[in-house]
Order: sequence, then structure tokens, then C-alpha cells
Amino acid sequence: MKIKYPEIGICGLSCRLCPHYHAEGASKCGGCKTESRICVGCPFITCALKKKGIEFCWDCEENETCEKWKERREAGKKVDSFKCYQKLEDDIAFIQKNGVDEFEKTQKIREYLLKEMLQEFNEGRSKSYYCIAATVLESEELKAALTKARKDSNGLEIKGRSKVLHSVLDEIAERKNYWLKLRK
Repeated sequence: MKIKYPEIGICGLSCRLCPHYHAEGASKCGGCKTESRICVGCPFITCALKKKGIEFCWDCEENETCEKWKERREAGKKVDSFKCYQKLEDDIAFIQKNGVDEFEKTQKIREYLLKEMLQEFNEGRSKSYYCIAATVLESEELKAALTKARKDSNGLEIKGRSKVLHSVLDEIAERKNYWLKLRK
């Protein structure tokens, strides 16, 4: 089977916004459908790719009745693991309405903005936080936050710049009722 979208998880998560995707060295993950991940044993990989030969759960005939996928989606409304699940349902709905290509375009924009945050504002402790922000906030909110943080942190060292961006993102999150920490 030819994998067309290795950076979009079988269940609907965006690998482009995952901390492991942006890691350095051996812990770097190239996406849920890369060779190293396929042999790990994710139940969605086993079911969709290996048994049914499909790339995404929503392409399955049983997607509306699949208990495994339903459980993941329900759990994603309340808790996260190492990756933010807060937008999983919205992302799946977007894909079903607009298609995977349009979703991929939006994720590339989010990833670009995430890379800017990591490059300019990461003091070494904020990668997961910025990944969550890139997942949860709208692209326009991220762009505005970066613009404001650049202006307000001009001349500061990296720790100061990081604090400024955190403050800007936290302000948006509070106003919009977003959660910028992993929900455990």
C-alpha cells in the first residue's frame, strides 16, 4: 500500500504538530505512518493499514460503529497523552467536509508557525507548550501572537522572549477558553 500522507495519523492526529516530530536525534518521529512507527503496534495501524489496506479510519466502512476509534475520540475530548487531542474531533470533521489535501495545507501553515516559535522563542523547555498552541489556536491567532511577541520581546534574551510569547499565548487562550497544557 502506498502511504500518501505520513504526517497525518490514521486516527486523525496531525503528526506535524507533535513534539516527537520536532525532536532531534534518535527520538525524532517522521509521522505515524513511517516505517519505524508502523512496526510499533498501534491498534489503528494494525487495523487500518495492515488488515484493511486503508490510510485513515474515516475511510473504513465501519468508522461509525468502530468502538476502538470511538473510544479514542471520546477520550480525546477529556485527556491527552504526549500529544494534544483537543482538536481531534474538529480536525476529523474538517477532513470529512473539505478533504485531506485541504487539511494538509492547514497543517503545513500551523507547522511553519510552530517552527518559528521553536526557532525564535524556545528556551529549551517550551516545545510541548508551543506544539499544543499550534494545534489549538487558529492560524491567524498564532500569527498575531508571533507578531506581538516579536515586538514586545525585541532586545531580550531567549528566556525573556519565551516568557513574552507564553504571556501572549496564555492571554489568547484565556480569552478563547483554550487549554494550553496537556490534560492528564
